Amino acid sequence: MSDRWVAVLAGGLSHEREVSLRSGRRLSAALRETGLTVEEWDADGALLERLRQHRPDAAVVALHGGEGENGAVQSVLEMLGVPYVGTDPRACRRAWDKPTAKGELARAGLSTPDWVVLPHSTFRVLGAQAVLDALVDRLGLPLMLKPDQGGSALGATVVRDAADLPAAMVDCLAYGDTVLAETYVAGVEVAVAVVDTAEGPLALPAVEIQPENGVYDYSARYTAGLTTFHAPARLSPETQRTVGELAVAAHQLLGLRDISRTDAIVTPDGTAHFLEVNVSPGLTETSLLPMAVEAAGRSLGEVFGTLVERALARS
Repeated sequence: MSDRWVAVLAGGLSHEREVSLRSGRRLSAALRETGLTVEEWDADGALLERLRQHRPDAAVVALHGGEGENGAVQSVLEMLGVPYVGTDPRACRRAWDKPTAKGELARAGLSTPDWVVLPHSTFRVLGAQAVLDALVDRLGLPLMLKPDQGGSALGATVVRDAADLPAAMVDCLAYGDTVLAETYVAGVEVAVAVVDTAEGPLALPAVEIQPENGVYDYSARYTAGLTTFHAPARLSPETQRTVGELAVAAHQLLGLRDISRTDAIVTPDGTAHFLEVNVSPGLTETSLLPMAVEAAGRSLGEVFGTLVERALARS
């Protein structure tokens, strides 16, 4: 692998650009430690020409949100014949749209909080207050509101009082045209990374998330000290297996490839409820995937170096 060179794609134009740049820097450093030659490329207007003129042996997508997770960049890489680490475009789209992913898992019999999807136009056509009243009648309170697409908890809010619902809706719609409203499920929040191996998908140790303010929002994710993490999670061996099986099931049912991260809530009875899945998990200093990798006794460079080898073998 020492004669191979890899382009790490980071940045882009989504709301998560700065997080992606941090992920790209950390991943690039980890891959260089394995002996690979690595360049960090921004996913901007110059990317296609750069890929044509200086075609890498493989690319690793470290983009968060937007084109990096909805399959657009992956489609471009496939058009240009560049091997890459990560999920193919079609499966990216299934995972990127949270209601679609929830529906796939619910049909397979897996637990996920009850939900309603409300496009922005619904409020305009049917009347905002009438729609909000119907929402509370249907799902009750508290509610979790989040954009139907996107990551880093941008626009996500827990609503405990109906009076706070209009403002929370406005905040959510600032990050997308459609709101995913879920029944709020209280419990232990965990993230479970899944890595493809020669023997099949492997769940890494679950990471338990304890945000200081009780909600794992954008600040809690990326500000050191606002969240306490436990890797591995403080779960019974049986519950550890349960969340691992849920993450592997999400990975397989949605057709994901190479690496993914499933977010879930474990209720006191030990039930694991699927929240969402990420095809390009964060790799910053406060991100969950590196914690899971370390808890498994591995290094980030080793994991992604092996995935680069898999991408090259596919080509």
